[in-house]
Amino acid sequence: MNKRMIFIIIAVAVLGFLGFGFYKSASLKNIQIVKTVTIKGSKEQVFDMVRYLKNFPKWSPFLAQDPAQKYEVKGADGTVGAQYHWNGNSGKDLGYQEIVKIDTFSFVGMQCDIQKPFEAKPTFDYTFKETQNGIEVTQDFKVQSPAVAAFFMWLGSAKAEMEKTNEQGLALLKKAVEQ
Repeated sequence: MNKRMIFIIIAVAVLGFLGFGFYKSASLKNIQIVKTVTIKGSKEQVFDMVRYLKNFPKWSPFLAQDPAQKYEVKGADGTVGAQYHWNGNSGKDLGYQEIVKIDTFSFVGMQCDIQKPFEAKPTFDYTFKETQNGIEVTQDFKVQSPAVAAFFMWLGSAKAEMEKTNEQGLALLKKAVEQ
């Protein structure tokens, strides 16, 4: 084989890989992950554990993964506009989440502004429902990404990692309330 033929084969393989990757990553441009946990506790205890950002360190999967993370609550905690700022992984993780909507004992909506390690603005909506077994908390996570970011998320299996992190957070929420 001559050099030109080898170059053509490599170019076709690279283009094929990129084409396949962008095709597969199209489903990652809009990610929604819905997880539910049932917690034994009063509706007020469970709701307040989510609503008051001062409680987030008790159930944050990110703090569990990076115990040296620095954090601060700004604004009137437990109200719309309150923010939880974080700086972790030696400055490699940076952002904040803000409470954008509260319906007492039934809903807390949060908008995140992630600046590092990538830019994103995911939302976390929490609904609370009383059941025979306890308080059912449903977390509805949504994030939109441009095509190039979705491609890199596909390469790194980001959705599976996000699902694992969200499950860990709800497990920690359950543990924090039930202790």
